[in-house]
Amino acid sequence: MTLTFNSDNYASLLVKYQPKVIKTEEENQQAIALAEELSHQVNRTVEESALLELLITLIEKYEDEQYPMQEATPHSMLLHLMEARSLEAADLVAILGSREVVSQVMNGKQEITQNMAKALGQFFHVDASLFEN
Repeated sequence: MTLTFNSDNYASLLVKYQPKVIKTEEENQQAIALAEELSHQVNRTVEESALLELLITLIEKYEDEQYPMQEATPHSMLLHLMEARSLEAADLVAILGSREVVSQVMNGKQEITQNMAKALGQFFHVDASLFEN
């Protein structure tokens, strides 16, 4: 059975919820609440799915503009993964070879080599490319 899109039903949803470009955090929170409500709806209609897709697009646009992500560097990825796992520099000595190397990498004085990236990838169970430039 193929579900067909009903323009009248969609128009009714648009009139009811009046989605628009999000300009404030309050509008963003309202859009998120509606999107969550729609995403958890058991028998969502094709029109409700279209509205959900529109809301997600509007939310992503707002959040991309308001909370831009800085590009991650190998160094920042290492620091993030260490923080997330409550690791200290000493925990990397066995992976990188010596306290001096760990210190230099941690302080950004030495770049992560390809061999280090492989070892870190295995240690953190992530793709080694996260640590490569």
